[in-house]
Amino acid sequence: MAPLGSAVLGVVLGAPIVQTPRNGAGETHLARSGFLLGPSDEPLLNRPLGDTWCVGVVATPVGCAAAFGVPPAAVRGRVVGAEVWPELPEARRALRATQDPEMLLDVVERALVGSTRRGAGRLPRCTGAVETAVAALEAEPGRPVGDVAREVGLSHAYLDRAFARVVGLSPGTFARVVRMRQLLASLDQDGPVVWGRLAVDHGWFDQPHLIRQFRRHTGVTPAAYLSAYRTVYGGAPTEPGFTPVVTLPSADAVKPVQDACGAPV
Repeated sequence: MAPLGSAVLGVVLGAPIVQTPRNGAGETHLARSGFLLGPSDEPLLNRPLGDTWCVGVVATPVGCAAAFGVPPAAVRGRVVGAEVWPELPEARRALRATQDPEMLLDVVERALVGSTRRGAGRLPRCTGAVETAVAALEAEPGRPVGDVAREVGLSHAYLDRAFARVVGLSPGTFARVVRMRQLLASLDQDGPVVWGRLAVDHGWFDQPHLIRQFRRHTGVTPAAYLSAYRTVYGGAPTEPGFTPVVTLPSADAVKPVQDACGAPV
């Protein structure tokens, strides 16, 4: 799974999922009841141990502490158990008791409302300025961070520190993740893709520069990503960034897999 630029909580409702951050180089986590994926700029490898599905909640870039009760910097580039979220036991019981999509959303919404109300005091004073900076970088990820800092009335150094505290990533790293997500969302899943043109359109120097960044953020080359995506998902709608190819640490082979999660996580 390609990074999102924010934290992700998943409630596992089937077989456990083995997860390894940093494209297989991080500490492996066995998600039995759920997981919290911290902000990162590298892909996460998922390996379900059986038939499973999960309900996922993607926080806003500034929402990890308020929604889940965990400072994002503490889980950057890591996967930890969702037990750190106090609402997990009750929410998981309610989710397992229904398969109705509307009721599933209601369960998650109630849990998040309660969690966020209690977590409002966890947000530092600089959150408002960081939220404005996040919006600026989402609108224009190629914009110099110094310009964004001046717009929000902070020094470059102060914005770097505040951004890392509130979002869990530096402004520059966050902007690179946003740019990659925008590229993935723009891909034509059916027609020809001119990678050189896309590289220029999205702000990379050239195609080799795009390929290097693409491998960092997704774990595969652009051509391999698109080929596997078309093979596994076909024309089915899904969230861009679910790379259906993983490199298993125990072997040199690359095998196509379909993500078993039932919602974008």
